[in-house]
Amino acid sequence: MTLSKWVFSALMVASLPTAWAAEQNVPTESSLHVSADSKLKSQLPAEILKRGYIVAGTNPNTPPTTFYKEDNRTLVGREIDIMNAVGERLGIPVHWQDTGGFDNIIPGLKSGRYDVALSNINATKARLAQVDFVGYYNASRLGIIAQKEANVKPFTSLLDVCGKTVGAGAGTTQLTRLDQASKACEAAGKQPIKTAVFPDRPAGVQAVVSGRVPMFFGPYEGLTYQVSQVPVLALPGQIHVDDAPVSVAFAKDSPLEPAVQAALNSLIEDGSYQKILDKWNIGFGAVKEAKRNLDIFK
Repeated sequence: MTLSKWVFSALMVASLPTAWAAEQNVPTESSLHVSADSKLKSQLPAEILKRGYIVAGTNPNTPPTTFYKEDNRTLVGREIDIMNAVGERLGIPVHWQDTGGFDNIIPGLKSGRYDVALSNINATKARLAQVDFVGYYNASRLGIIAQKEANVKPFTSLLDVCGKTVGAGAGTTQLTRLDQASKACEAAGKQPIKTAVFPDRPAGVQAVVSGRVPMFFGPYEGLTYQVSQVPVLALPGQIHVDDAPVSVAFAKDSPLEPAVQAALNSLIEDGSYQKILDKWNIGFGAVKEAKRNLDIFK
């Protein structure tokens, strides 16, 4: 297999959601199963109990977070495992839907299409004005990839990319950080960072592979996975930030929040949560407690 075909194959799974836009009741596969807790189930809202399942939305294009298996129809990943385990602990199944894009998530929650959403969503105070959150994963480690042959020296600050072009996904907090860093570059008498915006992470990774941009900035765990799959890539940049955790998102004042929070904390306490993260080689992002809304930012 030629390198170009190999790279296309490695990235194809991460790009499938475009073809599977807004698909309902997508099958999933979990790496870990847990027992139910009747006391926690009693915290579920009457409406959810009557319906008999929780509806979860996701935009599955970012392995190992959430993505399609090679069969192009079954969802797997860290978020699938976590939310399915929450459902099992609550004694109720989770029905997954492909949102067809990250930008559809908040409108889908507000309209009641989804009860919860998981799509590597960082809790921010701006987003908290529109939706609620239960935090469950520390995303303070970010990464920047480049081609191996570029021989970019390892760095730990965005000030090291002043004057260079760096890609990031549309609507992500990484764009905000690049903008802030670019202003810091100019304040230090250096050239600003040139930001290239891509519709999603797979598109940005492919742009680095093809040489259209020299670097791409995104979540560490996802970019590490891509580097492990695509031999032309390296991850020279490791950036640490003080971000609020990746969270499960809900419509404002959702009565489902206390039950999901309690189930997550139950999974943290009995070690199931850590096993899931370790399975995906991202145990470094474990939190000690699942906090909700404003408590997340304390």
